[in-house]
Amino acid sequence: MSDTAEKKWYVIRGISGQENKIKDYIEGEVNRLNISSFVEDVIVPTQKVIQIRNGKKISKEKVYFPGYIMIKANLTGEIPHIIRSFPNILGFLGETKGGDPVPLRPTEVSRMLGKVDELSMEGENIAIPFTVGENIKVIDGPFNGFNGSIEKVNEEKRKLEVMVKIFGRKTPLELSYMQVEKI
Repeated sequence: MSDTAEKKWYVIRGISGQENKIKDYIEGEVNRLNISSFVEDVIVPTQKVIQIRNGKKISKEKVYFPGYIMIKANLTGEIPHIIRSFPNILGFLGETKGGDPVPLRPTEVSRMLGKVDELSMEGENIAIPFTVGENIKVIDGPFNGFNGSIEKVNEEKRKLEVMVKIFGRKTPLELSYMQVEKI
């Protein structure tokens, strides 16, 4: 087998939630089977999501296209068959039964890879952990220890308008996400 043909990007459909396992497995098998001249790159598009748990920021990688793995390869001869036979892989995106895998168009590739770069640059994309009507406890500031319910969520400022009972009267407070926790 020769590797003179140019490599193209394809999308592998895999079992959702197993994307990184599939990527690691493909990379391991490519080395083990000595077919690295055919498979150049394997990418799981992810985005950083900041979640707030117990008042702490936690950064998590979240798969951007669940169930899909991008692979840059020259799919000739046995290569597609080898890749399809790996565990947790359902096949290639866009292939017809018995047909060849369909490569992504260059515009799709640059859009997807551009999105990957953009997402890794963007970083601070906070998942809004609160909803209106939810009961919370103030854990920081002068009203520490008070309980209240969320009236409004301001995503841009990352603030909450919370109704808290102070001396028997309901009082609105504006608090940041970091100053409260769910009850």
